[in-house]
Amino acid sequence: MRATFTTLHRWAGLVTAGFLFMSGVTGAIISWDHELDEWLNARLFAATTTKPALPSVELARIFEQRNPMGRVVALRLTPEAAGESLSLFVQPRIDPSTGKRYVLGYNQVFVDPGTGDELGRREVGAVWPVTRENLVSFLYRLHYTMHIPEFWGSNRWGTRLLGIIAIIWTIDCFVGFYLTLPSRRKPNAARPAVVARELGRGFWARWKPAWVIKRTGSPYRINFDIHRAFSLWTWGLLFIVAFTAFSLNLYREVFSPIMQVVSSYTPTPFELRKPTPPDKPIEPKLSMADIIAIAQADGARRGWDTPVGSVFYAQTYGIYGALFFKPGDDHGAGGVGPPRLYYDGIEAVRSAKGCHGQELLRISSYKRSFRCIRGASSDCLAVS
Repeated sequence: MRATFTTLHRWAGLVTAGFLFMSGVTGAIISWDHELDEWLNARLFAATTTKPALPSVELARIFEQRNPMGRVVALRLTPEAAGESLSLFVQPRIDPSTGKRYVLGYNQVFVDPGTGDELGRREVGAVWPVTRENLVSFLYRLHYTMHIPEFWGSNRWGTRLLGIIAIIWTIDCFVGFYLTLPSRRKPNAARPAVVARELGRGFWARWKPAWVIKRTGSPYRINFDIHRAFSLWTWGLLFIVAFTAFSLNLYREVFSPIMQVVSSYTPTPFELRKPTPPDKPIEPKLSMADIIAIAQADGARRGWDTPVGSVFYAQTYGIYGALFFKPGDDHGAGGVGPPRLYYDGIEAVRSAKGCHGQELLRISSYKRSFRCIRGASSDCLAVS
């Protein structure tokens, strides 16, 4: 059995090594994605005027008026910092003559917040040819999908492959841990006395050498000790990274079904809703201004007077909302920080098909919960 696990451990390591190296290097780089993007594309992120910022919804209206084939689907409510541009995320509208989406060639636009003048546009997710504008996108796609193209009607094959690699890595964590445990051998009269004495020691005494590195011995032995000891001391971290990688990449396919077997949890709106084809988006029934007004009213009730956050349309799911944040403490103009994950937020989410009175989402770790509020129509509004 031990020999079999040794072989499995060796081959699992060889199979996953290249993928983990690629993911590790690209992940380390894109952890600085915003800073890297600003450094490479200063012309897109720097505002050209010092005029007071217009409301973000007004900037979106100006863009859509000038570009009727596109619809703004996500934007921040305020520029991230003084002197910076505001980015608008855009999706193509449907061409009524063909029933298909217009071809825009871009999905992100940068505008001067004081005038609405366009500073530049780009296709986030485009990877070739590699330029200053899409280098960060290139690294993201490499990290998440390895640039495996869409086929058989799906563009998630790279993500799924990395999820399978993460499953192998997760299982291999336990195989490797098992191989560090001391083995008990059957009595053997021909075994030398010193070996028999060593095998007769207690479990902890025999396992202790696996946690240390001998500084004497052959290079092979020293290398083996380094591998084993470092793996034991960092086992918890390795397992967490492997398990979360698998749960993120194969959430719908594997992780969520398993969790529903062993636990009961409230699914998110994105799990409850079946996505529609790109050429048949669910049209919003509330404007961005309407959604922001709802969220601002709820924020005022909670004593939040600073409209920091973003507004979005997830059209393929029919989910539209505004995410507001409490004022930050160390970033941006006037001490208003960018999005953080430790605050209590407000999220106004409109479901175009109605939620039938059930609770849509609960995120206990953020201390946020969503409740369903029946409106005048058959639609439903969920507000934290």
